Amino acid sequence: MEELAEFVKSCRKEVNLTQEEFAERAGVALTVIRKIEQNKTYLNLEKINQVLKMFVYKLLPVSFKEIDYR
Repeated sequence: MEELAEFVKSCRKEVNLTQEEFAERAGVALTVIRKIEQNKTYLNLEKINQVLKMFVYKLLPVSFKEIDYR
């Protein structure tokens, strides 16, 4: 399963944006993008979802029972 940091970074690179450009388009501070991509803890869920919205995704709670780790 891909980590959030890896997912956001790879999506950003696929659309050929710098962190600064991506932050501006997502409507968040550059520090938000950097914290996500550096896999920092204690991130604001609202900001994460604002970033993920750029790729038509949303972070939601999922029960461990629903995850297939194969």
